[in-house]
Amino acid sequence: MYHVYILKLKDNSYYVGSSGNLEQRLFSHERGRVRSTKNKLPFRLIHKESYDGRSEAQTREYQIKGWKSRAAIERLIKKE
Repeated sequence: MYHVYILKLKDNSYYVGSSGNLEQRLFSHERGRVRSTKNKLPFRLIHKESYDGRSEAQTREYQIKGWKSRAAIERLIKKE
């Protein structure tokens, strides 16, 4: 199982990622091992989606990143 996830960081920015092991990836974020988020801790997991395949998850991750719009990400989150 692969996951696409969105974190809301301390500075109110969003981080979009994907992983085959979400728990381990979140642990890496928490420990400051991810360059993009280590100076913006703490964070909250605010959205996740599950996919059977890695390529599906990565396609969705790139789609969300391609929006380049805070408003678009917030609309996605509000759908839940």
